[in-house]
Amino acid sequence: MMIESIVQLRMRKLYEKKEVTFAVLWIVVYCAVTIPIRGELGDESVWGTVALLAIAISATIFVKKNHLEDKYGLTGWPRDSRRYLYFIPMWFLSTGNLWGGFGIAYKGMSQVYAVISMLLIGYVEELIFRGFLFKALEAKDGLKEAVIISSVTFGIGHIVNLLAGQASLQTVVQVFFAIAWGFIFTFVFYKSGSLIPGIIAHGLVDAFSKFSKGYGVEAATTLDWVYMGVTILIAIVYGSYLAKLPPAKPDKA
Repeated sequence: MMIESIVQLRMRKLYEKKEVTFAVLWIVVYCAVTIPIRGELGDESVWGTVALLAIAISATIFVKKNHLEDKYGLTGWPRDSRRYLYFIPMWFLSTGNLWGGFGIAYKGMSQVYAVISMLLIGYVEELIFRGFLFKALEAKDGLKEAVIISSVTFGIGHIVNLLAGQASLQTVVQVFFAIAWGFIFTFVFYKSGSLIPGIIAHGLVDAFSKFSKGYGVEAATTLDWVYMGVTILIAIVYGSYLAKLPPAKPDKA
């Protein structure tokens, strides 16, 4: 408990003095912990689930102890969902991994661990990229720079797929695909003031990948390319719509 308190205190001091560095540190820790585990043991490993759960709990404790739930959009669902088109574009795109058919990626508990890990990834990545990083950049550099940098940083992270031997063209498209999602998630968070819709959509995108009929196929199928292309197109249209909306008032349901 004493060690935990010291770590939390140091994180608090770093957060107060260098908020961008604080956000980047969380991203570095997240990548340093999860990439080796996922690379060596796969998404179905219980150790990956445990590692992600530990990161999620640690980040949540920091937010709760420092009463930052409102700042990071964890206080509730946006009151007026109609103005965001009920987030329908996100719900539609979140099913993209199922467009080619339904299948099970792993057997038994391995599938359970994989799905839980994907849901945790949705939560952790939204909190550190859309929460910690975006809010830090917004305060330091302004809204435009914050949206661009946080979204692009999220997308560039997918370059690590090259290390797994994935085709370079497919990886490049996936980077743009992730950047498109990054813009959607960032605008939804900024305009609605809630991180919850993004967390749910992000978790569904990742979790559904473990129920995709084409899971494990090295080369992207035609539907994969269609999904990535449609996502980029909708990100442009939906992002442009959201950009014109005034930010929501702090009052939440």
